Amino acid sequence: MRRLLADLGDPQARVPAIHVVGTNGKTSTTLLAAALLRGTGLTVGAYVSPHVRGWAERIQVDGAEADLERALARVRPHAEGATQFEVLTAAALAEFDARDVDVAVVEAGLGGRHDATNVLGAHVVVLTNVSLDHVDVLGGTREAIAAEKLAVVTPGAVAILGEPEWEGVARANGAARVELPGSSNLALAVAAAEAHLGRAVDPHAADGVRVPGRLERCGPREIWDGAHNLAGIGYLLPRLPHGRFVVVASILADKDAAAMLAALAAAGDTLVATQSTSTRTIPAEELARLGASHFSRVEAVFEPGDALRRARELAAPGDHVLVTGSLYLLADLYNAGHASTA
Repeated sequence: MRRLLADLGDPQARVPAIHVVGTNGKTSTTLLAAALLRGTGLTVGAYVSPHVRGWAERIQVDGAEADLERALARVRPHAEGATQFEVLTAAALAEFDARDVDVAVVEAGLGGRHDATNVLGAHVVVLTNVSLDHVDVLGGTREAIAAEKLAVVTPGAVAILGEPEWEGVARANGAARVELPGSSNLALAVAAAEAHLGRAVDPHAADGVRVPGRLERCGPREIWDGAHNLAGIGYLLPRLPHGRFVVVASILADKDAAAMLAALAAAGDTLVATQSTSTRTIPAEELARLGASHFSRVEAVFEPGDALRRARELAAPGDHVLVTGSLYLLADLYNAGHASTA
């Protein structure tokens, strides 16, 4: 990653950055912080992952998607041997440099210590929360995962923490100041923006932020949310409208699918199990088998669009449909144009 950026003239050295790490809520916090900073008149870049509606969603300047082809064209001559995420990260940083942004808010991909975004040396680091996820890569305890994520803290940085228990880790990595604004995405975003500016911001500047695939209404009685682990499901459930849901779910194999399905059963008694195009997806029939002990009615439907249509058929008058379990599932449905037919 550093070699790739060196070939591009080290754009990251010219872009002040806020680095957002954590298990859940990173994209929302990133886009909220970017909106708050834009509200003060700054030119602001935002880098998020994964995408839901399209690849260009990942690189934004002043709230609009960048010209992805132009951004990637800068990187292609130097990209041999780089991973897809490294290329995208380099393209984002080079785009922000070319657009002369005042600050970039950058979401980490996986962890922190070995993530492609760890080149930033950000003066503000946000840790949203820590849950057991990607344990095969990041470690089997919350403490180990927190250490991997907060490894991006550099001496003198301000650490904004959604959970107070990680203050010692942040300080051990050199944080000059630790702030504990609370666990909500907006509170974290406000604290990050204010730490960058050194003054207060108007929280209402972020009122218009809508994050694709996060409690997104795709029709009067249909909600799409990419909750992809147990903690994400725990956040989602109490925020659903009152009523019974037919659940459409696809879950990746490295998640605790049984626990996620058990939790989702609180939303309704019908599950339509499907599978995304991700190579890590659990096959629909296996997911249906896992859900059989939690839902009174379970059907396996291989293709996501067919699964959504079937859920809409099964929903009785007054029922809702919930599409969840994986952002890859939502991306597949968006790409196939199913959101517009809800």
